[in-house]
Amino acid sequence: MDMNKMISKLGSAIVTVTVFLFAIFLLINFSMGGYFICLILPIGFIMMTAGLNNECEGDRKVAANIGLILAAVYGTFIMLVYFSQLTTVNNEQLNEQASKLLEFDKFGLIFNYDLLGYGVMALSTFFTGLSMKPKNKIDKWLRALMMIHGVFFFSCTFMPITGMFVRMSSGGNGIGGRLALVAWCVYFLPIGILSLLHFRSEK
Repeated sequence: MDMNKMISKLGSAIVTVTVFLFAIFLLINFSMGGYFICLILPIGFIMMTAGLNNECEGDRKVAANIGLILAAVYGTFIMLVYFSQLTTVNNEQLNEQASKLLEFDKFGLIFNYDLLGYGVMALSTFFTGLSMKPKNKIDKWLRALMMIHGVFFFSCTFMPITGMFVRMSSGGNGIGGRLALVAWCVYFLPIGILSLLHFRSEK
């Protein structure tokens, strides 16, 4: 069996399953489950992106390489964010200042790093999509969804700068934020599914 294809398909499957489970955990408000899932999602995303990078033709290799490097940057940010929630935040008694910085639901530093990470992920999908030469309808839809997903870079990067989330933290129970993330899951889930179909169809 071609190991490149096997790893690429496995990565796409991981992305599909983790995004689906993340949406479920958001709907039932099971934050620790969501944090754990978000440790696994970047691994699958990097595997999937590496598979698309490996297929890329020479005249689009720069875009593919940028996409893969940004995938690794995204993975680094996100794994640090959610590992901190599962370890330091979950297991230690934090003082008020540390709590504001490190607890995800306080919309502080760690929350901003999370948004930056997903902004970088959006750029990664844009450049990876840009590197693709679609061969069928599956590829065309996958490329379009990945490139359109790049728009999330602007909201993920610039909205925290406005202080919008800090104001949100002063009231409400976070339902709006959870629903926004569920909407993202609904958008991103087809990317995982189409990637899996893409790698299965490749000869």
